[in-house]
Amino acid sequence: MATKTKANGKKHNENNGTVHGWGPESWREKKVKQDVTYENQDQLESVLNKLNRLPPLVTATEVQKLRQQLAEVAEGKRFLLQGGDCAELFDYCSQDPIESKLKVLLQMSLILVWGGRTSVVRIARMGGQYAKPRSKPTELINGVEYLAFRGDNVNGNDLSERQPDPQRLLQAYFHSSATINYVRALLASGFADLHKPEMWDIDAWALDHVRSPAVRLEYQHIVERLRDALDFMRTIGAEDDAKTNPSIASVDLFMSHEGLLLDYETQLTRKVGEKWYNLGAHFLWIGDRTRQLDGGHVEYFRGLENPIGIKVGPSMKPDELVALLDIVDPLCLPGKVTLISRYGHEAIGDHLPGHIRAVQRTNHKVVWCSDPMHGNTEMSSNGVKTRRFEHIMTELGKAFRIHKDCGSRLGGVHFELTGDRVTETIGGSMELSESDLLTNYQTFCDPRLNYEQSLDVAFMIAKYFAGQRSQLNM
Repeated sequence: MATKTKANGKKHNENNGTVHGWGPESWREKKVKQDVTYENQDQLESVLNKLNRLPPLVTATEVQKLRQQLAEVAEGKRFLLQGGDCAELFDYCSQDPIESKLKVLLQMSLILVWGGRTSVVRIARMGGQYAKPRSKPTELINGVEYLAFRGDNVNGNDLSERQPDPQRLLQAYFHSSATINYVRALLASGFADLHKPEMWDIDAWALDHVRSPAVRLEYQHIVERLRDALDFMRTIGAEDDAKTNPSIASVDLFMSHEGLLLDYETQLTRKVGEKWYNLGAHFLWIGDRTRQLDGGHVEYFRGLENPIGIKVGPSMKPDELVALLDIVDPLCLPGKVTLISRYGHEAIGDHLPGHIRAVQRTNHKVVWCSDPMHGNTEMSSNGVKTRRFEHIMTELGKAFRIHKDCGSRLGGVHFELTGDRVTETIGGSMELSESDLLTNYQTFCDPRLNYEQSLDVAFMIAKYFAGQRSQLNM
């Protein structure tokens, strides 16, 4: 059978998609960062066997649909919106949190569709984002050393629950299943139907939270034009086309999480035909702490049929990025890999151009996606982690400009956000100050954009897109 060989020497079979020397557990021969040590290995084995027998959470057909849409993002035909919690808690598997997160993602995407005049691919950090990488395995609290909180699928945030518990892997599966099932039910029931004003609620976007009169006027102009567009659709009878044009009545929403716990991910890796899929999510990404070329995570990801993401930060060398792409995408398939850049607003200019140029010298057809959140985390004077909206938007604006200057295209954005009115990020149109943070600071992980700040981002990107159409700068 025909094979292609890339610079790294790894062979990929063109006819059946299998990767030479790879299996769902070949990663066990490699060094694994962020691994979890369980005291009761018999219980762990029992849990993993149970997970292996449970049904998939998504289908290979859905995964292939996302691959096609991301290929269109890579070709400049769509735009990617990815967002959700830093790390989900099992408690977030409840009606109100799921609905509020889904609602804000849908409303953001509607604004981006209008602003960019392009289809939007929606991926939620949801239904499985329960693990969190840590810089150290332990932490000191009141002079006592405890195991670090690694996410609800490993241990508990309460100090009495810090020992890793294999049963939490099963809980993660069932909470993911319930979340994904409810999202499916909502979308199938018309939750995203443009004809349902209670969902999109454009008339309720009074923008009272916007402190600046000038900014409020800009947002109101966008809302008015959105309202006019929807009214025009109703006037010409487009709402009668829902049966022949499903995009009017529903949308695609795909689920994603960081593929951190390889024991768990392996059990949801299933063979469909001759190809291997992770059917615990549509899209998984490799984090900045687990992207070692000779590490277990890269070994696991290289054999998956799923589209995958790679976090790219200041520590990534350009030649290392190319070597990594050669390993996980030897056939240079459009949209197979999404590069999620996260540098910080001050460092992006020093690193992104070199990364873009390195990829441009190859045949790889990646999706470039900006994560302006992770590189802009700081500690507030009142002792909690926060981010500044101004820094987030500065990095995002620079990402758009750098890609344009380099003859590249920023194809998507990646945010940690919630549909709730939390107070974790400073700034935005609400003009939240550091003194406001403790008003409703809820995160157990990293600070998120709240509902209003998430819409702020969407309005500002829409404004940029509109400016590009009229040859204006951001």
